[in-house]
Formats: sequence, structure tokens, C-alpha cells
Amino acid sequence: MGVILGIESSCDETAAALVDGARRILAQHIASQDEAHRPYGGVVPEIAARAHAEKLAPLIEATLADAGMALDDVDAIAATAGPGLIGGVMVGLVSAKALAMATGKPLIAINHLEGHALSPRLADASLEFPYALLLVSGGHCQVLRVEGVGRYRRLATTIDDALGEAFDKTAKILGLGYPGGPAVERLALEGDPRAVPLPRPLVGSGEPHFSFAGLKSAVLRAKDSGKYRDADLAASFQQAAIDCVVDRLKIALASAGEVTALVVAGGVAANRAMRAALERLATEYALPFVAPPLSLCTDNAAMIAWAGVERHAMGQSDPLDFVARPRWPLDPDAAAVRGAGVKG
Repeated sequence: MGVILGIESSCDETAAALVDGARRILAQHIASQDEAHRPYGGVVPEIAARAHAEKLAPLIEATLADAGMALDDVDAIAATAGPGLIGGVMVGLVSAKALAMATGKPLIAINHLEGHALSPRLADASLEFPYALLLVSGGHCQVLRVEGVGRYRRLATTIDDALGEAFDKTAKILGLGYPGGPAVERLALEGDPRAVPLPRPLVGSGEPHFSFAGLKSAVLRAKDSGKYRDADLAASFQQAAIDCVVDRLKIALASAGEVTALVVAGGVAANRAMRAALERLATEYALPFVAPPLSLCTDNAAMIAWAGVERHAMGQSDPLDFVARPRWPLDPDAAAVRGAGVKG
């Protein structure tokens, strides 16, 4: 198993990494765009795409230099090809195509969600298929049975907003700035998680899907009431979100079949309170709990490179005319659900 150059540009992180088949991250660089987007309280697609175009080539050069390697030493080039903000995705994918064409190396087009789904295997060599995965990020909230590389069965999805988006909107309501998730988590440490009576959407409904739009609205109403401290609002929102996730997971696990572990991945997987609750749930089900290190939870190129390692080992590659995709479900055969869950 060779060395793969990974490129990530699906949202507001520009990243490059070199990973080998021994699960070693040989080098990586990430350029954050937080400062550029902070005045707007969220990611502006055009600003993100321009930043990717400016930063990607120097990041690739720096990553190769740190590893003491040249492009000729790389066995394949993997890049996020979707889903994500299409301008940014195109910057990364076109760059990967150019490098592949210039060097004669294989191109591997990676589903960004597959990067997250396989990232725990980069950090934990003992993690075997099939495992139950909670994938929680700014754009997605799903439970999947990960049966193998390219083989995913969706057990649950959100019918409206992703959990990461709910964290970001709550941060905006509380005036905490961007990025919102870490800010809410920090403030929640100072609050009482039972102080504000917030709803738990769909809890007790018997279905496995998620819904967070109503929870966001309830936070706004509670804030406007002037009755509660911001720290209590943050803590109560975080606890409500955790309660929803745990309840939904229990229902999804009932249809997951036999699995080797309960795994969490995606940006929200960096939330320590969420991790602690999921670890308790895994213990309840007598399952190992696996979460990648915090550096692999948020968007990064190491996970893209690792997905490339897994696919390259199977002899897979993609044509140079592979088209960038703004939407790309891991389980295209999953039944549509009401609301926005059709996104995947």
C-alpha cells in the first residue's frame, strides 16, 4: 500500500496531506478561513472558493517539503469531489486532476462523507467492518452501517437541519461568533444544562430520524424572553441535542444488525460532552466506542488521503473527467424521507 496525496476543499478549510498504508500521516497542512468568514457569521461560498484557489498550491508544496518527498514519490492523488460548496470542491478536484495528468498518477475522487466515515480506521487499526457510524457535521447528520469501503447502509438522517448547523445558529443567537460549535461548548461549561426547558424533537416518536430546526427556534425564543443566562442557554441546548442524538441512535441501532463498534465522526464529534454520552451508550450496548482524534474530526486532508489509501489498495481509480458533485449520498439507494433528509 503506497503513499497518497490527499486534497480537501469542500467548505472553509484548505488542506493537503500525505498518508501511507501503514496509517502514518507523513505530513499535513491546513489553512483555516475562520477570520475571512467571521464578519458574516458563516461561510460565504465565493470567499471560500477564492481562498482555496489562493492557498492550495502552496499547501501542497509545503506538505511535500515537510515529508521530504516529490510528486513522483506519490502513488496516487485523492481529492474531495463532493459533496460540499461546489466552487471549493471544483478548486480541489481540478488541482488534483492537473497533478494526476502532469505526473501520470491515478486520480481518486473521494466522497467527503466517506472521508469522515473511514477516518476512524486511520486512527484505529483494530476497527473492522461492519460498524455503526454516527456522522455529525455542519452539513450532515446520519447514522450509517459501514459495511466496507464504498458500502454504506443509511439507517437515519436529518429531516431538516444538521446538528453542526444547529450549533452554529445557536452560537449566532447568543452572539458567540464563528465558528459556533466550539464557542457553544465552551460557554456550556459555565451553565446549567437543565435550566432552560427546551424541546427534544422526535424523541419518543419511534422513528430513527433527526430534527433540529425546532430546537434552534426554541433557543431563539428563550433568548428573546430575557429570562435565562447565555451560559444556561448554551448548556441546555447542548444537552437537548445530546438527548436527541442518543434517543435516535438507540432506535437506529435496533436495525443495524451485528456491528463491531459504535463510531462517531465529523466535526461535531469533537464535542467532548457528546463523546462522553456516546461512550456511555456504547457501554450500554456492550460495544467498543471509537472516535478519531480531534484533529481528524473537523475537515482535513488526512482523512481524504486515507480514503484514497483504502480505495487504491482495492485497485480503484477515477477518470480525469470525473465531475464535481454538490450532493453525493453515501447510500444512494436509501429511501427518501420527508423534509431535507433527501440530501443524503
